[in-house]
Amino acid sequence: MRGIIKRFPGVVALDNVGFDVRRGEVHALLGENGAGKSTLMKILAGVYEADAGEIIFKGRRVSYHTPKQAQVAGITTIHQELNQIPLLTVTENIYLGSEIMRGPLVHWREMHKGARALLERLHLDIDPRVLVGSLGVGQQQMVEVAKALHHRSDIIIMDEPTAALSLREIDDLFTIIRDLRAAGVAIIYISHHLNEAFEIADRLTILRDGRHIATRAAADLTMDELIRLMVGRRLDEQFPKETAPRGKELLRVEGLTQGDRLRNISFSVHAGEVLGIAGLVGAGRTELLRAIFGADPIDAGAVYVDGGRVPIRSPRDAIRHGIVLLPEDRKQQGLVMGMAVRENVTLAVLRALTRGPLIDRRRERALVGQYIQRIQIKVADPENLVSSLSGGNQQKIVLSKWMATEPRVLLFDEPTRGIDVGAKVEIYRLINQFVAGGGAVIMVSSELPEVIGMSDRIMVIHEGTVTGFVGRAEATQETLLEYATGHRRDEGHP
Repeated sequence: MRGIIKRFPGVVALDNVGFDVRRGEVHALLGENGAGKSTLMKILAGVYEADAGEIIFKGRRVSYHTPKQAQVAGITTIHQELNQIPLLTVTENIYLGSEIMRGPLVHWREMHKGARALLERLHLDIDPRVLVGSLGVGQQQMVEVAKALHHRSDIIIMDEPTAALSLREIDDLFTIIRDLRAAGVAIIYISHHLNEAFEIADRLTILRDGRHIATRAAADLTMDELIRLMVGRRLDEQFPKETAPRGKELLRVEGLTQGDRLRNISFSVHAGEVLGIAGLVGAGRTELLRAIFGADPIDAGAVYVDGGRVPIRSPRDAIRHGIVLLPEDRKQQGLVMGMAVRENVTLAVLRALTRGPLIDRRRERALVGQYIQRIQIKVADPENLVSSLSGGNQQKIVLSKWMATEPRVLLFDEPTRGIDVGAKVEIYRLINQFVAGGGAVIMVSSELPEVIGMSDRIMVIHEGTVTGFVGRAEATQETLLEYATGHRRDEGHP
């Protein structure tokens, strides 16, 4: 791709961008949200047409006006939100739009045979006759790879492919990517997880503000250099943790039990403290936060606020006692994507903004403006749909919604998932501000460096039980993994 220019009303999304990918190469495309990665790939995949520039594919100048044209030519995109029909079988999804026909009838036997061969090529033990909706997210993603192979793709674009995968599924995906690379397939890999890019990519291309900044061999870059290229400024610390004075106990949980998912969990958190929660996928971390918030019922246990036992049977009870939850999936559980920024920010405090049957719009606008400025939400107009914003700004809106309730304890589930490196630092600084003001944060994260970098103490969970507590100074990834896998337990923990 040479000299690509793409304009949208009021903004130049791509300004003379060049980019190339070679046969048998994994090429990571990196940059903050809004850098132009998605726009560039949509032009390559036929979703958008460039205003200027050219695409050279297999030595010829080409132009694709639809994704179908690009796919037929050999360019396939595997989106973060998978493009599949859950109620169709694996075979039907792979062959959708390219069914093998015998006269007027679909040749099911030949299609099942072909689908099985594709799955076996990827070392996948999946029955092609099962419904795609019955598979886990990791297996569904592998079906998308099989579909790309069926279309004999020369280039596969993977957009945030590990966002919903477990560590084991990520390892499986990387094995498949390496096999594809060995077979001569070119992979364009888009991810916010920079450590993954270093692990799997041969070369890295960095975009910033719609411009090409650099293309380097992965082996020739350090993490610090990559971050500096991405954000255009030096980040003195990847995790700018500030230690706040430790105050009184704000929240205590005793003997919390929920079936086999959570068993006899006890801990406390104090004012000015960030308590990190580490564990493998399925350990019970999200379940614990939801139980404390009253989103899911518990079988036994008690929650104490300011030393007094409080009944929390619903999120409304939790909010009344100053406990709020920023969920793992902000789009599905934290925001109303079809509503404006203004409406999302004030959603939890509408009762306080009403006068009789009407909302006091002047007070509402003042409150929204206050949080846009305080939390530095980048939005041109509060009436813009929240769906139009970047992941980092969406997360800030969830945080604004709850800060408007004046909480004392933030339950933060995967606070920076799907957020670029610059926006991550902004979220960390907001966490610092909250605890410096006397609040407490309980933070779940699958990124161990994040847990270590931003926590004062870390509680580790394995299969629904607490295996140990680790102080910030003693925490290492190796130590946390020993606790998370159950190979190490503190005394007093079963």
